[in-house]
Amino acid sequence: MQDRRLQDFLGRWQIRRGIVHDDGTRGQFEGEAAWRAEGRDALYLETGRLSLGAQGAFQAERRYLWSSELTVFFEDGRLFHVVPPQGGDTAHWCPPDQYDGSYDFSHWPHWQVVWRVSGPRKSYVSTTRYSPLAGSTP
Repeated sequence: MQDRRLQDFLGRWQIRRGIVHDDGTRGQFEGEAAWRAEGRDALYLETGRLSLGAQGAFQAERRYLWSSELTVFFEDGRLFHVVPPQGGDTAHWCPPDQYDGSYDFSHWPHWQVVWRVSGPRKSYVSTTRYSPLAGSTP
């Protein structure tokens, strides 16, 4: 399998995310992700509509900074995790919750990341699928 580089992600992607809480509550996010080059790094911006249980749908967004080495940082500069270039496992400890992620690039340019979050405050699985948008570079 080919190693992924930051350049492989640049452009716009369609996102579909399913969220399943251990108590059976479900959520869904549909939107778009864009990686925009900023020097050797890239800004990741995700926008779309999130629905969680009975709350109804609302606009949601998140931003991360991806380094050229595939290290992902929160918007405030804190380390989030490292993306394995061939896919595979990664993790993030956010006291008191543990985030265990797994990247799957086996059907590139369609790919996914699954996060299992466990702890006293959170307990769910989030599966995000990415597909290139028409006219985008991936």
